[in-house]
Amino acid sequence: MNASFEEKSAWIQLTSLLVSLGAYFLLAGRMLFEGVDVLPFYVPLFTIAVISIVLINVVGHIAASIMAPDTGKDERDKLIGWRAESNAAWILAVGVLLAIVCMILSVKVVWIAHLLLLALFVSDSVKYTLQLVYYNRGV
Repeated sequence: MNASFEEKSAWIQLTSLLVSLGAYFLLAGRMLFEGVDVLPFYVPLFTIAVISIVLINVVGHIAASIMAPDTGKDERDKLIGWRAESNAAWILAVGVLLAIVCMILSVKVVWIAHLLLLALFVSDSVKYTLQLVYYNRGV
Protein backbone atom coordinates (compact mmCIF):
# COMPACT_ATOMS: atom_id res chain seq x y z
CA MET A 1 0.00 0.00 0.00
CA ASN A 2 1.67 3.17 -1.22
CA ALA A 3 -0.31 5.59 0.92
CA SER A 4 0.66 8.48 3.13
CA PHE A 5 0.59 8.12 6.89
CA GLU A 6 -2.55 10.29 7.05
CA GLU A 7 -4.38 8.04 4.59
CA LYS A 8 -3.38 4.97 6.56
CA SER A 9 -4.54 6.74 9.71
CA ALA A 10 -7.97 7.33 8.15
CA TRP A 11 -8.18 3.62 7.28
CA ILE A 12 -7.23 2.63 10.83
CA GLN A 13 -9.74 5.00 12.44
CA LEU A 14 -12.54 3.94 10.10
CA THR A 15 -11.82 0.28 10.76
CA SER A 16 -11.76 0.78 14.54
CA LEU A 17 -15.11 2.58 14.43
CA LEU A 18 -16.80 0.06 12.16
CA VAL A 19 -15.56 -2.96 14.13
CA SER A 20 -16.04 -1.64 17.65
CA LEU A 21 -19.11 0.55 17.43
CA GLY A 22 -20.62 -1.68 14.76
CA ALA A 23 -20.49 -4.58 17.21
CA TYR A 24 -21.77 -2.30 19.98
CA PHE A 25 -24.81 -1.27 17.96
CA LEU A 26 -25.57 -4.85 16.99
CA LEU A 27 -25.58 -5.96 20.63
CA ALA A 28 -27.15 -2.79 22.03
CA GLY A 29 -29.87 -2.86 19.37
CA ARG A 30 -30.69 -6.39 20.36
CA MET A 31 -30.87 -5.34 24.02
CA LEU A 32 -33.08 -2.36 23.17
CA PHE A 33 -35.55 -4.48 21.24
CA GLU A 34 -35.63 -7.03 24.07
CA GLY A 35 -36.81 -4.25 26.39
CA VAL A 36 -33.65 -3.27 28.28
CA ASP A 37 -34.37 0.41 28.82
CA VAL A 38 -32.04 1.26 31.70
CA LEU A 39 -28.97 3.10 30.49
CA PRO A 40 -26.43 1.78 33.06
CA PHE A 41 -26.84 -1.75 31.64
CA TYR A 42 -25.17 -0.50 28.45
CA VAL A 43 -22.12 0.95 30.20
CA PRO A 44 -20.01 -2.25 30.27
CA LEU A 45 -20.71 -2.88 26.58
CA PHE A 46 -19.84 0.73 25.71
CA THR A 47 -16.67 0.54 27.82
CA ILE A 48 -15.54 -2.54 25.91
CA ALA A 49 -16.24 -0.77 22.60
CA VAL A 50 -14.19 2.27 23.64
CA ILE A 51 -11.28 0.10 24.82
CA SER A 52 -11.45 -1.77 21.51
CA ILE A 53 -11.34 1.51 19.55
CA VAL A 54 -8.29 2.66 21.52
CA LEU A 55 -6.45 -0.67 21.11
CA ILE A 56 -7.11 -0.88 17.36
CA ASN A 57 -5.96 2.72 16.91
CA VAL A 58 -2.79 2.30 18.99
CA VAL A 59 -1.74 -0.97 17.36
CA GLY A 60 -2.68 0.26 13.88
CA HIS A 61 -0.83 3.55 14.20
CA ILE A 62 2.27 1.85 15.62
CA ALA A 63 2.27 -0.56 12.65
CA ALA A 64 1.67 2.28 10.18
CA SER A 65 4.49 4.36 11.62
CA ILE A 66 6.87 1.40 11.44
CA MET A 67 6.03 0.87 7.75
CA ALA A 68 6.14 4.57 6.85
CA PRO A 69 7.14 7.16 9.45
CA ASP A 70 4.79 10.06 10.08
CA THR A 71 6.10 13.11 8.22
CA GLY A 72 3.37 15.39 9.52
CA LYS A 73 0.35 16.81 7.74
CA ASP A 74 0.99 18.75 4.57
CA GLU A 75 -1.44 21.22 2.97
CA ARG A 76 -3.17 18.48 0.99
CA ASP A 77 -3.82 16.42 4.14
CA LYS A 78 -5.24 19.48 5.91
CA LEU A 79 -7.50 20.32 2.95
CA ILE A 80 -8.79 16.75 2.74
CA GLY A 81 -9.43 16.69 6.50
CA TRP A 82 -11.29 19.99 6.47
CA ARG A 83 -13.37 19.10 3.41
CA ALA A 84 -14.35 15.70 4.81
CA GLU A 85 -15.23 17.20 8.20
CA SER A 86 -17.29 19.92 6.54
CA ASN A 87 -19.24 17.44 4.42
CA ALA A 88 -19.95 15.05 7.31
CA ALA A 89 -20.74 17.53 10.10
CA TRP A 90 -24.38 17.94 9.05
CA ILE A 91 -25.07 14.31 10.05
CA LEU A 92 -24.15 15.04 13.66
CA ALA A 93 -26.25 18.22 13.57
CA VAL A 94 -29.29 16.29 12.32
CA GLY A 95 -28.77 13.69 15.07
CA VAL A 96 -28.64 16.38 17.75
CA LEU A 97 -31.79 18.04 16.41
CA LEU A 98 -33.59 14.67 16.34
CA ALA A 99 -32.50 14.06 19.92
CA ILE A 100 -33.98 17.42 20.95
CA VAL A 101 -37.23 16.51 19.22
CA CYS A 102 -37.21 13.16 21.05
CA MET A 103 -36.74 14.99 24.37
CA ILE A 104 -39.73 17.20 23.57
CA LEU A 105 -41.76 14.06 22.82
CA SER A 106 -40.60 12.46 26.13
CA VAL A 107 -38.84 9.51 24.50
CA LYS A 108 -36.90 7.33 26.96
CA VAL A 109 -33.37 8.47 27.76
CA VAL A 110 -31.81 5.22 26.57
CA TRP A 111 -33.14 5.78 23.04
CA ILE A 112 -31.99 9.40 23.00
CA ALA A 113 -28.50 8.42 24.18
CA HIS A 114 -28.23 5.81 21.45
CA LEU A 115 -29.54 8.24 18.85
CA LEU A 116 -26.78 10.70 19.77
CA LEU A 117 -24.13 7.96 19.75
CA LEU A 118 -25.39 6.71 16.39
CA ALA A 119 -25.22 10.24 14.93
CA LEU A 120 -21.63 10.57 16.15
CA PHE A 121 -20.72 7.12 14.80
CA VAL A 122 -22.24 7.74 11.36
CA SER A 123 -20.78 11.26 11.13
CA ASP A 124 -17.25 10.07 11.92
CA SER A 125 -17.57 7.04 9.64
CA VAL A 126 -18.67 9.27 6.75
CA LYS A 127 -15.83 11.70 7.51
CA TYR A 128 -13.15 8.98 7.31
CA THR A 129 -14.80 7.47 4.22
CA LEU A 130 -14.79 10.86 2.51
CA GLN A 131 -11.13 11.34 3.43
CA LEU A 132 -10.29 8.04 1.74
CA VAL A 133 -12.35 8.97 -1.32
CA TYR A 134 -10.55 12.32 -1.58
CA TYR A 135 -7.14 10.64 -1.25
CA ASN A 136 -8.05 8.18 -4.01
CA ARG A 137 -9.35 10.96 -6.29
CA GLY A 138 -6.17 12.94 -5.77
CA VAL A 139 -7.77 16.01 -4.23
